[in-house]
Amino acid sequence: MKKTVFFFLSLLLIIGFGSCGIGINKYKPVENPVQKRFSTVDIEALIQDSTLNVRALEVVDSIGFAYLTSNGELGAYYNKELNFPKELLEAFPVAITYDTITPNFRALAVTAEKGYGISIGSPALLFSLDVDVDKNKVVYQENHPKAFYDSMDFWNDQEGIAIGDPTDNCMSVIITRDGGNTWNKLSCDDLPQAKEGEAAFAASDTNISIVGENTWVATGGKASRILYSPDKGYTWQVFETPIIQGLETTGMYSIDFYDELNGFAIGGDYTKADANIKNKIRTTDGGKTWTVVSDGAGPGYRSCVQYVPNSQAKQLVAIGFKGIDYSSDAGNSWTHLSDEGFYTLRFLNDSVAYAAGNGRISKLTFK
Repeated sequence: MKKTVFFFLSLLLIIGFGSCGIGINKYKPVENPVQKRFSTVDIEALIQDSTLNVRALEVVDSIGFAYLTSNGELGAYYNKELNFPKELLEAFPVAITYDTITPNFRALAVTAEKGYGISIGSPALLFSLDVDVDKNKVVYQENHPKAFYDSMDFWNDQEGIAIGDPTDNCMSVIITRDGGNTWNKLSCDDLPQAKEGEAAFAASDTNISIVGENTWVATGGKASRILYSPDKGYTWQVFETPIIQGLETTGMYSIDFYDELNGFAIGGDYTKADANIKNKIRTTDGGKTWTVVSDGAGPGYRSCVQYVPNSQAKQLVAIGFKGIDYSSDAGNSWTHLSDEGFYTLRFLNDSVAYAAGNGRISKLTFK
């Protein structure tokens, strides 16, 4: 989706940059794409801090990236070539609190003008974010003892979605239609009924994948299925998957769609991280049916998978605390590139990505 640099402008409290895209539009057709194939990855640590724990990360085009931490901090990194004033660079990280609560953030989403983050646990707190501490405000709060939100994203600058574990007999889904100012929770009458033990994982903020008006939500746990909406969350249906499931720690942890038909999901069981049976699945019909790929081979548990931009749905990178893996054939086979562990990944372009995890955020250059 198209976003502008206005989010960073609001964080920086400056005006006058104009606009550009956030991230890269991997869905836009590229004429005569060059199919790069990777065999190595260079890892450059950009931010290092032993207290840092990041699962929520968003790239802002060539400007840099924004992130949220498990100890309630809003951070940002800027391309040093842009020569931002020192006082702006030193403004981050910003500590966010609510009453006596320090939010544990696992999800971040940005629009053209604002950033939004939601915390796990109860009370669930969805913040409208700003570098000015006094302007950070809670725009949605849920006090149910079972409240636990895992991921969020936006279809456009006005309409967004966050998903979480069931508090009743369906997954929790909240939606905004006014640019994030107000959020409303969908009734279970409008959603597929959850199975016993079905929930989601707040592992990498990649439980939701959006292409146009199409939305796919990956659930996990004792049941691991796809919730699908063709119309930006107005109507929903559910698709079964063959991924490993049956325990609270099994199922899909991450999903990504390259276009309206081609998608990939990865997960497994983080308590048995080397196990690679039935933990990677692929669809070519928009999520209606899924096939297990690379069964018993390739990576075990991984918390995040992303398509390489401009790769025609052929190239994937999977990442987790056990390392970084790459596929050039839509997930049929994999190359292990590094043992260095991360939680989540976002591509800047078709050879550079940012990865975040425990203690650091790094730049990954694939070659």
